[in-house]
Amino acid sequence: MFIYEHRRDDVLKIGINGGGIGGLAAAIALHKQGHDVVVFEQAERFGRVGADINLTPNAVRALDGLGIGATLRETAARPSARISRMWDTGEVTSHLPLSDEAEIKYGAPQLTMHRADVIAALEAAMPAGALRLGHRVTKLTQEDGAATVALADNTEHRFDLVIGADGIHSGVREFILGPDAPQFTGVVSYRAVVPATRLANLETGAFVKWWGPTPESQIVTFPLNRGRDVFIFATTAQPDWTHESWTAPGDPDALREAYRHFHADAKTLLAACDTVLASALYVREPLSQWSRGNFTLLGDACHPMMPFMAQGAGMAIEDAVVLSRALDGASAGTLGAALARYENARRERTARIQIGSRGNNWLKEGGNADWVYGYDAWTVPVA
Repeated sequence: MFIYEHRRDDVLKIGINGGGIGGLAAAIALHKQGHDVVVFEQAERFGRVGADINLTPNAVRALDGLGIGATLRETAARPSARISRMWDTGEVTSHLPLSDEAEIKYGAPQLTMHRADVIAALEAAMPAGALRLGHRVTKLTQEDGAATVALADNTEHRFDLVIGADGIHSGVREFILGPDAPQFTGVVSYRAVVPATRLANLETGAFVKWWGPTPESQIVTFPLNRGRDVFIFATTAQPDWTHESWTAPGDPDALREAYRHFHADAKTLLAACDTVLASALYVREPLSQWSRGNFTLLGDACHPMMPFMAQGAGMAIEDAVVLSRALDGASAGTLGAALARYENARRERTARIQIGSRGNNWLKEGGNADWVYGYDAWTVPVA
């Protein structure tokens, strides 16, 4: 497995607000370019909070270049295929081989696992002392060609560049573009993990999407923990339920009732869910500007999206790699040109996936996955 790495004498001092997948990936990639990087994360520690995650080949290939691919493969599952089925008849409308075939075609497989395992692998690869847990950013300022970050402990830190990897409610985004609010989609997601043995008569080794009668309703399943468990994800239209927490309990009986007209196999999936977690889904429109002065954005801070193409984390990881490449050879005096290269390389792709995720019809009846899965953040032109 080839590890992309580059060393040079020029060093930018870079601060990253947010220690999620995108922020940690950016720190590792930028450190490999020789930059001095610090990540501020307000959480005191990383726990097993959040959703299970589907890393498609484009994301896995980017993570391979960061040097953590082997670690991820130790515990992840490798779905055999991506299968679409119709909600009422169960008809298979598309079948995309994955696993070894994806590795041959795209240079990496699809991996499915818990988000916390990805965070743990990234944390282990961080440069010593670069991750500051329990550090909450309270104020951002820009003057004299530099960015200053103030923390809740009353300390201030000065950087050549500050990266906002702080999610859909990004404070860095607000500093760059002014206040605005994400849009509630009217869709609520439900998540559960069940042992594969409880679904013995169903296909549990593949990524399977049951397409509902409306874009707001579907069930998605994929294997976890080398196939021992199955992740179940479902959505329903609920315009009045706006709670955004990833740890709020949902009502499994109400979920089953919403899918009472689905195929028997789909109903079997939901019957196996003793408990579910529920969260309202929010989005923003694509941006025409990601950077201002000594500040820029990546991941959900600039392009949050619906989960229906499984690209939220993947886009953040790609951002991290492309940003590090755009900053190769950059100095404080050429930062603006470097950030323009980054934005120009990423805006069209992320906007297309934002819009496609919201439309929720990608690969419903087959189609070309190459433009998503075949993207290589390490070699795509950055100019």
